[in-house]
Amino acid sequence: MSAPVPVPRQRVNTLDESGGGDLTLLVIEDDPAGTFTVPEVVDAGGGRVRIRTARNLTEAERLLTDDVHCVLVDLALPDARGDGEPLAPLRHVLRLAPRHAVLVLATSDQAELAAEAVRAGAQDRLFREELDGPLLSRAIRYAVERKRADSVQVKLAESRLRAQENARLERGLLPTPLLQGSDLRFAARYRPGRSRALLGGDFYDTVRTPDGTVHAMIGDVCGHGPDEAALGVELRIAWRALTFAGLCGDELLSTLQQVLEHERDNDEIFATLCTVDISPDGRRAGLCLAGHPAPLVARPGKGARLLPYEDGGPALGLLPRARWPRRHVELGGAWSLMMYTDGLIEGRSAGPGSPRLGQDGMVAMINRQLERGLGGEELLEAAVAEVRALNGGELTDDVAVLLLDRDRSRDRDRTRR
Repeated sequence: MSAPVPVPRQRVNTLDESGGGDLTLLVIEDDPAGTFTVPEVVDAGGGRVRIRTARNLTEAERLLTDDVHCVLVDLALPDARGDGEPLAPLRHVLRLAPRHAVLVLATSDQAELAAEAVRAGAQDRLFREELDGPLLSRAIRYAVERKRADSVQVKLAESRLRAQENARLERGLLPTPLLQGSDLRFAARYRPGRSRALLGGDFYDTVRTPDGTVHAMIGDVCGHGPDEAALGVELRIAWRALTFAGLCGDELLSTLQQVLEHERDNDEIFATLCTVDISPDGRRAGLCLAGHPAPLVARPGKGARLLPYEDGGPALGLLPRARWPRRHVELGGAWSLMMYTDGLIEGRSAGPGSPRLGQDGMVAMINRQLERGLGGEELLEAAVAEVRALNGGELTDDVAVLLLDRDRSRDRDRTRR
């Protein structure tokens, strides 16, 4: 009986892009002195297939090292005979070597069993009566490439599923405005700065409470990663719950700061916030700013302008006992109120190297859009597109913009009724 082929000490080269290169085959058969008595096979292209043999599955586990490319399982293994499962050794190898290509060796009268082995996970089957060096070499290279292609497909499918699950999750975390019974029109645009993400550290929400007041909020957690996005969602949900509980102004922001302090990863994390509560008649509003840019308001026949922002308080999470005064704002009969995060104003005004767009540049840009007769969704879409164009490329920061509109004609409708 021939001695088993010694395990090579060097690491065998992997396949190159053309399919060449040396390979290592681990043979698990019941008669190592039979078919596989040579240490290697050389194919027509000069590539070598080094052969290791194992008498049983226990020995195979020891010889299955990282440089093995393919495993050949003899369906006539003693373990496969008797009353047990005929493919039990193959299934054991598939569990043992999930990333390796696997072939099965059968006799011609085992053709049906060999086909079942392929259905169970083997890459191909070989028949002992037809086996020679060139056939073995081709079968191994085919099996290795097929296993590689199958692995790539599995990874792609898993990646798509994860992406779809993440997208569904992130879409579910974006707010749905609750404005039933209000005559205000709502529009929003959201663009996360993270690549291939749907959710960033910016957050917004709009709800109508039972007394008819419409509450709107927009905020920005410092940073752009998934942790900041998660914190933004927490703050938005907390804001909605506190608003329905009747909190407003300083009391609401103080409570939100406590939420932030408990949920953030470190003391350096903060969030800016702008809240607006619009009276049931739509003509007045209360405004609170926590380190956030002031919203702008536009009225028919008048240019857009920023609302007062001198009395704002600090961002949430900066000062333990901060206060946020609530400023009274007269809106009038018909108006458009736009709230935004700083991603809209921190882009460049004329390409890389130019000054920031800033609030004044944003107001001028919105006025140009209003002069074109744009409003609602079209206005926000055009504004975000122009900001990107002025920046000379994609914006790196998150951008959130929401717009509330009130039409004066609705006052006249109420009067007639």
